[in-house]
Amino acid sequence: MHRSGKQGRAIRLLAIGLIIGLAAYWAGSRWGPPAPSVVKALHSPAPTPSEAGLDPTELENVRIYRQAAPAVANVVTRTVEYDFFFNPVPVEGAGSGFLIDNDGHILTNYHVVQGAQTIEVTLGDQSRYKGKLVGSDPNNDIALIQIDLAGRKVTPLPLGDSRNLLVGQRVLAIGNPFGFQSTLTTGVVSSLGRTVQTRENTFIDEAIQTDASINQGNSGGPLLNSHGEVIGINSAIYAPTGTTAGIGFAIPINTAKRVAEDLITRGRVRHATLGAEGRALWPRLAEALNLAVQQGILIERVEPGGPAAKAGIRGGTKSVVAGMQELRVGGDVLIAIDGKQITNQSDLSLLLNRSQPGDTVTVTIVRDGKKMNLPVKLGGD
Repeated sequence: MHRSGKQGRAIRLLAIGLIIGLAAYWAGSRWGPPAPSVVKALHSPAPTPSEAGLDPTELENVRIYRQAAPAVANVVTRTVEYDFFFNPVPVEGAGSGFLIDNDGHILTNYHVVQGAQTIEVTLGDQSRYKGKLVGSDPNNDIALIQIDLAGRKVTPLPLGDSRNLLVGQRVLAIGNPFGFQSTLTTGVVSSLGRTVQTRENTFIDEAIQTDASINQGNSGGPLLNSHGEVIGINSAIYAPTGTTAGIGFAIPINTAKRVAEDLITRGRVRHATLGAEGRALWPRLAEALNLAVQQGILIERVEPGGPAAKAGIRGGTKSVVAGMQELRVGGDVLIAIDGKQITNQSDLSLLLNRSQPGDTVTVTIVRDGKKMNLPVKLGGD
């Protein structure tokens, strides 16, 4: 009798426990899913044997690379040049790029595709496509090409924001240096706001400097932050020996986004224009012309009906020969825009590159020895 009583109590306790468990399960099903931490614990894959010994930063690098590499492109271009005997010689070039949308648009450097007659794109999964040049902006060394994905699903890279970067933050570069496809290098943002002259009339404005290894073939590839977002386009290196010296430069992604939007929607990039031509002064020329300033841009010609003409800026009125050059003199001398000193054409090009068509700027000129400030509404080509 005593034994059967214990058995009865055990059965009752078991039944009560079963009822409570079913009620909790029913309540959870009715009122919502388990807490996110529980879901994460249930669904996060266990580290593979090769990942088990990695620290959090290494695991993050692996994750970012796996997510980004399929959308990073190896861009191969082919042109035909002619040798001394006028025989056609095929020339091949290579660089990198990255997919930015599901329409197959790929950002890269202008110098990667400059003069290309054919463009071949290989994505990270080794799928190959014929590339078409949508347009380019040589001033900023940016080009946009497009491939036909033919319905394939490739996740484009998310574009970040290059405005609030900090020196010291970690960055990752993916590209194809020397033809070695899908190569990852890491480093930090070494400096910000550099102006890097790439050619006579081209430069990288507000360049991101990094010590992540960038070599030939990395050009056009993405520079990523620790969230896997693109913050720049790798474009140039400082290489006194021909290989990386730990100083690379990237075009800010905000500049690239603006250029890409113009190319996709307009088919060309609009640049702010002043509507005036001139040449930089140097002290001896300024002295010979009896000018009140020794630095600035001597305005030689003003476009009729252009922004400068509408603002009242004057061009040269007569021609003189200085050395081996013919100059138009008698016009205004441009010395500043919005308070920023202008001493040469690069200064002017840089400032216009940072402006948009339709912006109003204050142009400081010297006329007959007197300074004048004139508001100018910039045009756009």
